Amino acid sequence: MNTILAVDDAAENLQILQSLLCDDYDIRLAKSGRLALLALERTTPDLILLDIEMPGMSGFDVLDVIIKNDRMKKIPIIFLTAHASKEFVMEALKRGAKDYIVKPFEPDILRDKITKALEGKQQP
Repeated sequence: MNTILAVDDAAENLQILQSLLCDDYDIRLAKSGRLALLALERTTPDLILLDIEMPGMSGFDVLDVIIKNDRMKKIPIIFLTAHASKEFVMEALKRGAKDYIVKPFEPDILRDKITKALEGKQQP
């Protein structure tokens, strides 16, 4: 079973992701960017769902740390955020995100994008 680390400062969003994905994935939750990086010291998930707007450390900051780490840089990251502007999408993809989903999202689209990102990770 693939492991997904979901990072969001809103507990409600984490609960939604947990309930939507728990049947198909091992879901790990982090309520901040700093807690996500601490979790990544102990485990290497197969995919990360990452919010952008979080206090203390933004999703972009977390992505920058992950991309610089040899062990973690190949983990696909999908931003899951309320920011819908073209500038945010382009910045996320430029920095190395695999995909970008705007909240509120359709559960089927989320599952599809996760599946595609994980399939892409399996390819050499």
